Amino acid sequence: MSKQKPPTFIIRTVIIGILVAVALLYLLPDDFLNQRPVVELRQSGERDTDFQHQGPVSYAQGVKRAAPAVVNIYTSKTITRRRHPLLDDPLFREFFGQRFATPKKRTQTSLGSGVILSPQGYVLTNNHVIQDADEISIMLADSRNIEAHIVGSDPETDLAVLKITPSNLPSITVGNSDQLQVGDVVLAIGNPFGVGKTVTQGIVSATGRNRLGINTIEDFIQTDAAINPGNSGGALINAYGELVGINTAIFSQSGGSHGIGFAIPVALAQDILTQIIEGGHVTRGWLGVEVQDVSRELAESFGLNQTQGVLIAGVVRSGPAGEAGIEPGDILLGLNDLVIDNARDALNVISRQQPGAHVKVQGIRRGRNFETDILVGKRPSMR
Repeated sequence: MSKQKPPTFIIRTVIIGILVAVALLYLLPDDFLNQRPVVELRQSGERDTDFQHQGPVSYAQGVKRAAPAVVNIYTSKTITRRRHPLLDDPLFREFFGQRFATPKKRTQTSLGSGVILSPQGYVLTNNHVIQDADEISIMLADSRNIEAHIVGSDPETDLAVLKITPSNLPSITVGNSDQLQVGDVVLAIGNPFGVGKTVTQGIVSATGRNRLGINTIEDFIQTDAAINPGNSGGALINAYGELVGINTAIFSQSGGSHGIGFAIPVALAQDILTQIIEGGHVTRGWLGVEVQDVSRELAESFGLNQTQGVLIAGVVRSGPAGEAGIEPGDILLGLNDLVIDNARDALNVISRQQPGAHVKVQGIRRGRNFETDILVGKRPSMR
């Protein structure tokens, strides 16, 4: 029995199928055959008008506007060396007399910066720049050296107000530190290492920095503008030459700038300045409570759906809050109808209340909302 040959059309069909398959292998893209995902990228197009005016070529006009009001501060104080107990020994005195009995004194000098906030001659600087100084000298932008006296100071915010008497003084324009945003351009002006007036440029790295252990009351602007020893008390300005902060401290292990500097917002500094000049001292409200932020774990343990508010961790029994019935474990949600989001907000609102005023408190106690009034007391001195 002989084998039959396959029909011609079948052979042609097989050959055509093979040729088509080979052509597809060469012609179709690899992504189609391997079924790979297609990457979609957002391409640059027309930019938002808010971005079209950023990044000027120079900040010279802003610096020119602010720099004349930034001054150099030089202080000196007399240091008395401690006597060695051996010097009081009668046997030692018998042999050496009184030659070593007189305490030795030396003069210690330091430098810093300051900002003229008023043409009346009020200069704002850091308290640590002028603390315990016997003499304070200020060098103006026109190289005049003038003696200054202390009007008052506030160690809790590390601010001090000085007074000088010359006429025709330049004064800086005060900006709005509450409107600062992370990424805003800022410039630091001061006298680092005593080399003379120096301007450095950076951005706002963060706002509302606290719990740094620098001051009792902390609400810092963080910036990467170079701040070095001697910059303390100097100006942090925006690109328009408006004062937004007072340079205060740096985070550094070497003593030089590592790109982490801190400035006191001008809104806080201006309030301290006004209280010192008009009232002679700074007065702060006090409720006698210890507060902490509400973490997610704390919120769950208290049956809360969100982490809004602060936890009352402790209460001074004889303090204003204790007498008003506030208890440890209460969740503070608002003060005078202002929403409280964290412990910093709570302390700032409380400290700005005047002693003798009433503050309305909204909170949660054991799962139920409550409201009460507290008679604000005077914050004890932390010196």
